[in-house]
Amino acid sequence: MSSNSIHLENSNRSRDHLANERTFLAWVRTSVAIVVFGFAIGRFAIALRQLAKFQGQSSKTTGLSVWMGMISILAGVTMVIAGLLRYRRTRAQIEVGKFEPAGFIVDLVTILTALFGLALAGYLMFVERSLGS
Repeated sequence: MSSNSIHLENSNRSRDHLANERTFLAWVRTSVAIVVFGFAIGRFAIALRQLAKFQGQSSKTTGLSVWMGMISILAGVTMVIAGLLRYRRTRAQIEVGKFEPAGFIVDLVTILTALFGLALAGYLMFVERSLGS
């Protein structure tokens, strides 16, 4: 083996590791966004209840927003842990020269995100109807 082929092999492996790190950072950014989104949902519901109480009115919210916010925060935390596990697994696979693309985890994240989005949309429709009456 010549020194050029060794250099090329190390260069390709380095690129693979850097791509793996970029992918992990995308998981982290997405997870942080989901956590912040969940906090905003929960905090907004609490602020509305406090405003209604301050104005001497009873709150018409069900408190479900706080639960949805907490679910979103927990989903973000779970997602960053899943991203870390995926990163470490991919790193080990790169080192031994055997890479297997993600399968189930991508499907699971997609399905859970879609279900959570539908639940939020349904909840907004429910709140709109209950406040409109």
